[in-house]
Amino acid sequence: MSSAPHADVVFENGWIYTGAASEPSYGGLAIAGGRVLSTEPAEVARLAATATERVDLEGRLVIPGFQDAHVHPVMAGVELLSCDLSAYDTAGDTLAAIQHYAETHPDLEWILGAGWSMDAFPGGTPTRQALDEIVPDRPVFLENRDHHGAWVNSRALELAGLDSETADPADGRIEREPDGAPSGTLHEGAMSLFDGVRPRATAEQAYAGLLAAQAHLLSCGITAWQDAAVGEFMGSPDTVPTYQRALREGTLRVRVRGAQWWNREAGEAQLETILARRDEAAASADPARFSLGSVKVMVDGVAENFTAAMHECYRDHHGHPTDNRGISFFDPNEMADFVTALDGAGVQVHFHALGDRAVTEALDAVERALATNGQMGNRHHLAHLQVVRPEDVPRFAALGATANIQALWACHEEQLDTLTLPFLTDGADQHHYPFGDLAAVGAGLAAGSDWPVSSADPLQAIHVAVNRVSADGERPPLGDPRQKLTLTQALNAYTQGTARINHLDQVTGWLLPGYFADLAILDRNLFDQDPARLHEARVDETWIEGERVYRRSPSTPQ
Repeated sequence: MSSAPHADVVFENGWIYTGAASEPSYGGLAIAGGRVLSTEPAEVARLAATATERVDLEGRLVIPGFQDAHVHPVMAGVELLSCDLSAYDTAGDTLAAIQHYAETHPDLEWILGAGWSMDAFPGGTPTRQALDEIVPDRPVFLENRDHHGAWVNSRALELAGLDSETADPADGRIEREPDGAPSGTLHEGAMSLFDGVRPRATAEQAYAGLLAAQAHLLSCGITAWQDAAVGEFMGSPDTVPTYQRALREGTLRVRVRGAQWWNREAGEAQLETILARRDEAAASADPARFSLGSVKVMVDGVAENFTAAMHECYRDHHGHPTDNRGISFFDPNEMADFVTALDGAGVQVHFHALGDRAVTEALDAVERALATNGQMGNRHHLAHLQVVRPEDVPRFAALGATANIQALWACHEEQLDTLTLPFLTDGADQHHYPFGDLAAVGAGLAAGSDWPVSSADPLQAIHVAVNRVSADGERPPLGDPRQKLTLTQALNAYTQGTARINHLDQVTGWLLPGYFADLAILDRNLFDQDPARLHEARVDETWIEGERVYRRSPSTPQ
C-alpha cells in the first residue's frame, strides 16, 4: 500500500492566486519535492498536520513568482557597483554624485557608470564642459538611464579621437557645438566609437554584478527572467560565461532564458555561432534553469533622442515637421530574411521595437517567417511598443506575436512630456502603449522592466498598468481609459505571460499541482486594494522550488 503524500511546506491562512482563476481564494498551499502538491483546502488542511514546515500567511497573498520578460541583470549589477546615477533627478545632484565618486575612487583610470536622467538637462543633452569642471584629468563615460546615449568629457573625446571632422555613424548621432566639435552627448551607435578605448567590465566584475542583480531581483519577487541581450553587445563584455560560471558554482538561483545579441554588422554569418551556443547550453544545462534559445534584434532607437523609427516625421522645437523619421537599424527586407532564417532554425526572436514604424517592420518580418516556415512554435515577441499604429494592433494576435510590455513607462512623466510628446504628431499620446487594445484583440501579453533603464519592481509597473498614472499620481492618466489593464491581466502578464515566452509555461507561471513551487508572498491581498494604492504593496518572501530565497527584513521600509 502506498503511503499518503507528505508536504515539505504548507502555507496556511492566506489568499492563494493560482493563475487559473481571475481572483485568489482564501486557504493554503502545500509543497512537496519543490513542486506544488495541492491548493485544495481540505487536502491542504490534512497535509498541514504532518508538514515539515508550516507558514502562517496571516492574510497575505501568495502568487506565482514574477518573471521579467526584458531585463539586463549583469549590466544592472555592474552599474550598481560603479558610478550609479539612477537615484538622481536634477543636474546638480547628478554632477555632485559624479564628483563624489571620482574623488572617492582616485585610482580609477576611467570614471564609468550610468543612470543619468535626460530630463535633468536641457534638451536631454548635457555638455562635456560640465564634466570637465569636476573631472578634468581623467576620461568620463556615463550612459544615460535608457542606455541609448552617453555623456563624456573632453578627455574621453580626446582619447577616442573624436573631433569636428568625425562623421556620425549610420546608426547614431554625435551632438555638436556650433563649430561642429562634439558637445559631449552621444546617441545610439555613436557610443561604439569609444569601444576601443574605454575599459570593459572584467569577468570578476561581471560575476559580482550578476549576483548583486539576482539578489535585488529576488527581493522584487522575480523567480525567472529573459536577459534581453547576452553575448557581446554595445561595448559590454560577453555575459554567457558569467551565467555559465554561476551555473557551475551553484549560485544561479533563478531561471534564465538568454536572448543572444544580433550584431548589426555581422549579417547571417553569425547564425552558425548563435545556434552552436544555443545547442551547447541545451546540452550542458537544465533548460528549465538556463537556455539560450532566443535572439535579440534591436530594430530602432528611442523617441527621446529621435532615433525611434516612426511612420511620421518628428517635429522641431517650433512644432514644424522635420525630415527625420528615426532610424531603422536594419533594412526591412534584410531583417525579414534573417528573422525567417532564425525562425526556421527554431530560434525565438525578441525584438526591440519602440516606434510605430519599427513595430510594423518587426511584424512584417514575423509574417514573412510564418509564411515561409509555417508555425514553428517559437513564440516571437516585441518589446517596448511605445507607439503602435491602430492597424497594427490586431496583427499581434493574427501572427501569434506577444506584446512584451514595460508598463511602468505608460504614464505621463517628465521625460515623456518634455522630450517626446512635443516632437510627435498631434494625438500621439492616444497611441502610446496601447495595452488595452492589444489585450482586447487577443494578443498575448508578457511584462518586463528593462532594468536598469527603470525600476525592476513589478508591483510599481502593475500599478501603472492598472491606473495609467505613476505612483505619485500628480499627472493625468496617459491616453484613453480603455488602455488600462485589469489587475488580473497585469499580474498574468508578469507571471504566466512571461512564462510562456520563456517556454516555461508547463512548469511555472501558475500555482497548480505539479508546477514548480516558484512563488512570491506579498504583504497584502492586491485584489482588496484601492487600485490607486497598488504601488504600496511589498514582497515579503520569494521561494524557488519550495525553498525560501528571500525574506524581507522587518526594518525594510513599508
